[in-house]
Amino acid sequence: MRYFLFSLCCAGVVSAADLSKLPVLFTEDFEKGHGRWETTDAESWTHRKVNGNQVFGINRRSSKYRPKVRSPHHIALIKDVQVADFVLTFRVKSTKDTGGHRDCCIFFNWQDPQNFYYVHLGARPDPHSGQIMIVKNAPRKAMTNNKNDTPWKNETWHMVKLVRDSKAGTITVYFDDLTKPHMQVSDKTFGKGRIGIGSFDDMNDFDDIHLRGR
Repeated sequence: MRYFLFSLCCAGVVSAADLSKLPVLFTEDFEKGHGRWETTDAESWTHRKVNGNQVFGINRRSSKYRPKVRSPHHIALIKDVQVADFVLTFRVKSTKDTGGHRDCCIFFNWQDPQNFYYVHLGARPDPHSGQIMIVKNAPRKAMTNNKNDTPWKNETWHMVKLVRDSKAGTITVYFDDLTKPHMQVSDKTFGKGRIGIGSFDDMNDFDDIHLRGR
């Protein structure tokens, strides 16, 4: 089943440079725990078995983490991996319906807690939801003007793909349909940095993470 999911998530067009041919740097199915991850608040994350499958997820909406500038609270970063160009795929399940801003987030080209990009996959887009964001020593700011809803479904695993080409500056994210971009933008502010998963202030389970990059 996991082989099928990984094959599926790497299918489709990713970019003109065909970044899908980059070497595999990291895979994670959480069957051996979550020791390769660094969280901003360990108490808000739980590693557990659900229907016989190990997952890593956010267990509460609140967090003890208080960033210096307004930005997401629930962050889990991969340890000892930094990339400039990459294709990241994973499965995610929203475990609490919180309405229009129900989300998960993807963090990338992370420099430090005040400088990074993130994708906010909010259910209904507005200037603070459902956009590709930048945090640059200031509160998060949308780089996109996305109008597409993110179609979260209860008790459903969704597939997500994020493609970053730092030379072209392109950032492209896919949700369930891995051949049609959900949103995209171009920006060259940040280069090589860390990769992470999480949420602004919502609850999700994550599994089957696959990273190609350089």
